[in-house]
Amino acid sequence: MPNPKRRHSKARKNKRRAHDALPSVGLSVCTNCQEKKLPHRVCPHCGYYKGKEIVEPRGI
Repeated sequence: MPNPKRRHSKARKNKRRAHDALPSVGLSVCTNCQEKKLPHRVCPHCGYYKGKEIVEPRGI
């Protein structure tokens, strides 16, 4: 296995890792209770999806 002859600098290492950050989660607003929720999912606060009650809300 080949080994590196010279050490990689900190700048080179950090440039390579510049794209490793996780993107922020895209949230949407519930049309019923105006709370933030994940898109295309039932609202965990009120249990509504597209204006219809799908599940009973949990007691938060």
